[in-house]
Amino acid sequence: MNLENSQRLGIVVSGSLGKGVEVKLDSSASIEDMAVGRFVTIEGAKRRFFGMISEVSLGVTDQKLSLTPPDVSDPFIAEVLAGTSTFGTLHVTPTLVIGGDADSLLEGPQPVKTVPSHFSVVNLASERDVELVFGTEDEKRFFIGNPLEMETKLCLDLEEFVKRSNGIFGKSGTGKTFLTRILLIGMLQKSQAVNLVFDMHNEYGWEGSSEGFTKKVKGLKQWGQAKVAIFTLDKENSNTRKVPTDFTIQIGYDEITPEDISVLRSTLNITDLAVEAAYQLRRRLGKSWLRQTQELSDEELKDELKDTNIHESSLQSLKRGLGVIERLGFVVPQAPEDAVKHILNHLDRGVSVVLEFGRYREISAYMLVANMLSRRIYAQYQERSEKARANDTALPQPLVITIEEAHKFLNPEVASQTIFGTIAREMRKYNVTLLVIDQRPSGIDSEVMSQMGTKITCLLDNERDIDSVLAGVSGRAELKSVLAKLAAKQQALVFGHAVPMPVAFRPREYGSAESYREFAVRGKAESEKDIEKLWE
Repeated sequence: MNLENSQRLGIVVSGSLGKGVEVKLDSSASIEDMAVGRFVTIEGAKRRFFGMISEVSLGVTDQKLSLTPPDVSDPFIAEVLAGTSTFGTLHVTPTLVIGGDADSLLEGPQPVKTVPSHFSVVNLASERDVELVFGTEDEKRFFIGNPLEMETKLCLDLEEFVKRSNGIFGKSGTGKTFLTRILLIGMLQKSQAVNLVFDMHNEYGWEGSSEGFTKKVKGLKQWGQAKVAIFTLDKENSNTRKVPTDFTIQIGYDEITPEDISVLRSTLNITDLAVEAAYQLRRRLGKSWLRQTQELSDEELKDELKDTNIHESSLQSLKRGLGVIERLGFVVPQAPEDAVKHILNHLDRGVSVVLEFGRYREISAYMLVANMLSRRIYAQYQERSEKARANDTALPQPLVITIEEAHKFLNPEVASQTIFGTIAREMRKYNVTLLVIDQRPSGIDSEVMSQMGTKITCLLDNERDIDSVLAGVSGRAELKSVLAKLAAKQQALVFGHAVPMPVAFRPREYGSAESYREFAVRGKAESEKDIEKLWE
């Protein structure tokens, strides 16, 4: 049975500010229509509260009914008992005050600082209530989906979203890529930030796979047109997939530093002493250290390092690791063009860059390229920001860097060594933030997780992952209950700076002709002809 938005559910019978309130359901409200994650309003004596159902339970007035259940084969007896001796109970977490006092009327929804009085009436939240809390789609708010069991549009404040680093989490197959694609399109349309996307699986540039990989869906380039450029590490693969590219990235030996090798230590299976050997070789041989290390014979290297304490086994370990890097097709003795310069030229013009990896999907290739390019780009942003502040001029356009398999870059062992750990800790100091995508949030350093402004999490089935995502969040126990009840696909929980309160939702549709039409309207395509092309 579908419940009306204005339906009365019951009354408040107990509770506290810290633990939430208990609501006794009216006999007319079916407990089977109640669902964890649904919004309700509570009409207090002086204030109107907005909250979310976090638990549903059954109660009896006499425990004997539980021990010796009555014969309810007669519908009349069952109905009488349901109205008198048995009842349903909801646990509700009031989060905001949306009316009744001066502050909430003048400034909008305010955090709760008290609880509603006994016997306050509880109703299902209406669409108007949800719009009052989350706002409606405008120049900075982007429609990302619908609250569970509702058709109201849920909007994310993208202006707030890009101010801090953010994360999208969920176990494999729950829709992280789907959500990321929607958010990237939203930022392309609504925010002032540009994006640098390290696209490990070629899902975001020209086209990607729908959930289940049954059909192709349009990527950022088909939406952004002149506002998106596709760079590639594998031109041949791009041509095979008929993807139009703007630049082919090649990396020269002299661009790779010992810091890049250090980040890849576990991936390349080299020792700490081998990493130390890389630093000593760099000091001795200069920028050409990698090429010379591979070209010089063992005897020549020993001669170069004769006054150091580098052991031969460490040197061999390093050479094996460097051999893996050398075999990557995009690593060449001398890069014909500066990839970082080309990326920055596009970002400076307000053009977002999606870097596709083609066939190079091994984690060592991904970590090498993402860390190396981001480190050099961040250094440029740092220099430009410091000059802008010194001269009281405009800061660089905000940049959001999107990385997948984030725990590889941000685990406690390497987070302090990668540029991504630095960006996360420094927040938006130099106008650069992260969008991290991961299925193992427990592998990410806790300090980095604590700096994330907004988190969107699909279903997680590992207790450590759940604890990591919810660490430090107010109402953690209630949110854990909501998260555990999410469907295996196409449902998520969002909380943090970009939304006024946590909310479970269904992401908006993406991939059908009608959904493309909606995105085109929201994006204000240049002409009807442009719109028609999008859903061809």
